[in-house]
Amino acid sequence: MSNHKIYKMSFAKVYPLYISKAEKKGRTKSEVDEIIRWLTGYSQEELEIQLEKQVDFETFFTEAPELNPARSLIKGVVCGVRVEDIEDPMMQEIRYLDKLIDELAKGKAMEKILRKG
Repeated sequence: MSNHKIYKMSFAKVYPLYISKAEKKGRTKSEVDEIIRWLTGYSQEELEIQLEKQVDFETFFTEAPELNPARSLIKGVVCGVRVEDIEDPMMQEIRYLDKLIDELAKGKAMEKILRKG
């Protein structure tokens, strides 16, 4: 596995940036949390524990209870790279989350973000 700096970055330090990005566009922290829970399988309590422990991105995704199988439906470009073409599994998980937060900030409906129907 590649040793990208983001893998060791604290998830708790980036989390407020996700919320800020969403709130600037009229979305909410609870929607950000719902997206994270959908993607990772964490309960709200488990998510809060991970934030309190200041785990890094690699640990956050490695310890995720159940990565959503529907995440393979996430397509599109983040940071100039198509998420479906990322070969490094850990980087792909991180970029899936980035893409979902981008969709939230762009005003997409939650049922579309969460790949329902």
